[in-house]
Amino acid sequence: MNRTKDAIIDAFWQLLEEKPYSKITVKDIVDRCQINRNTFYYHYHDIPELLEYAVRKDTDHIIQSYSKFGSLMDCIAPLVNHCMSRKKAILHIYRSVQREIFLNELEQTALYTVTQYVDTVAPELPVHPEDKALLIRFYKCTIVGILLDWMKDGMRYDLLSFSERICELLAGSARQAFRRSADLPFVKSPQNS
Repeated sequence: MNRTKDAIIDAFWQLLEEKPYSKITVKDIVDRCQINRNTFYYHYHDIPELLEYAVRKDTDHIIQSYSKFGSLMDCIAPLVNHCMSRKKAILHIYRSVQREIFLNELEQTALYTVTQYVDTVAPELPVHPEDKALLIRFYKCTIVGILLDWMKDGMRYDLLSFSERICELLAGSARQAFRRSADLPFVKSPQNS
C-alpha cells in the first residue's frame, strides 16, 4: 500500500516538473502510475489533498535529514537545496491557486530549523522567553521572506551565494541579541500584554 502511495506522489512530482499544477488531472497521475482511478481515490480524496501530503512528506524529509542547525546558513541551505532539486515543480506550486499549502509547510519547516538554531546558540545565556520567541519569529520571517522573494523572481539568482553573503555580514548578530536580552531588563511590549 505504501508503494502505491509513493508511486502516486512520484508521478505527481514528475508531472509538476512538466506542467502547471492546474493542468494536472487524476487521469494524468493514474496513467503515469499505471493504476486505476479507484486506487488513486482510495489513497487521496483529490489532487489538493495529494499536494498537501506530498509537500508535507518532503518537508518532513528535510527536517529528518538535517539535524545540525548551528548557523543561519544551516537553516537556509536545506530549504534552498530542496527547492532547487524540484525547481519547476516548486515554481508551479508557488504560482498555483494551492500555493497556501506549500507556504504553510515552508513556514513550518523554517520555524523548526530556526528554533533548532536558536536552541543551539542560546542555551548558556539567560534569555527572556519572550525575547527568544521574538527572535525565532524574526529569523523565521526573514528566511521565508528571502525564499518567497527568490521564488517570485523565478529562482533565477544564486540564493545560496546571496544567503552566504548575508550570513557573513550578520555573523554573530544572533549571539549578540541573546547577550543583550540577558543583559537588558525585560520590558513587556504592548503586544505581549
